[in-house]
Amino acid sequence: MRYALLIASAIALLLSSTPILLADETVSIGGSNAVLLRPTAPRASVILMPGGDGYIAAGPGGTIGKLKGNQLVRTRNAYLARGLAVLVVDADVNLARAVDYMAAIKRPVTVVATSKGTLRAAHGIAGGAKPDTLVLTSGFLTDGSGSRQNVANILGSPRLLPRTLVVAHRYDSCRFTLPAGVEPFIRWAGGKASVKWLDGGTDSGDPCQARGHHGFNGLDSEVVSAAAGFH
Repeated sequence: MRYALLIASAIALLLSSTPILLADETVSIGGSNAVLLRPTAPRASVILMPGGDGYIAAGPGGTIGKLKGNQLVRTRNAYLARGLAVLVVDADVNLARAVDYMAAIKRPVTVVATSKGTLRAAHGIAGGAKPDTLVLTSGFLTDGSGSRQNVANILGSPRLLPRTLVVAHRYDSCRFTLPAGVEPFIRWAGGKASVKWLDGGTDSGDPCQARGHHGFNGLDSEVVSAAAGFH
């Protein structure tokens, strides 16, 4: 009898710590399709903004047709497993509307953007989006990153910047997201930003694509842990 009670208690504890998940769904945010994943009782929300051209080709029932290898797209279920409501958005999404949509599900709302998605996040914040926090991974951050198109130049000043975490690979060799751009961004942010440096993993192929250090190949759990814990 005692062992049966212990087993029952263990099962109850496991069930209480495992989020009950709803089916993935495709939703419209101001006419732009996005994929929503959520537990029944989320503890917070994240909006994932992929890199590249940013178009995920959301299909029926929460399916994603493009950018499947992008670091944020391929780890979307890892965020869900941590009890977060997750919205994977297309490049043309109105970020302010997306933040409001997720805020209605559960605050705080964190925008997590990678590579060219960091530019789209900056334009969205400049246009009025107000996430609670922002995570920039492999970001176009400053001129030192390698491009005049960058978050600091888009925003102009850190006044609109929410509390921000930069996740960077020490050996990212993409010419637009070089590690040299990180510390100037932290200084520019004036106390609003911090950095999480990663190294290791696997580097292969195009240095600006998902299989390189730019895409944190082999380090997905570390990126998700940093981003999901920042709110």
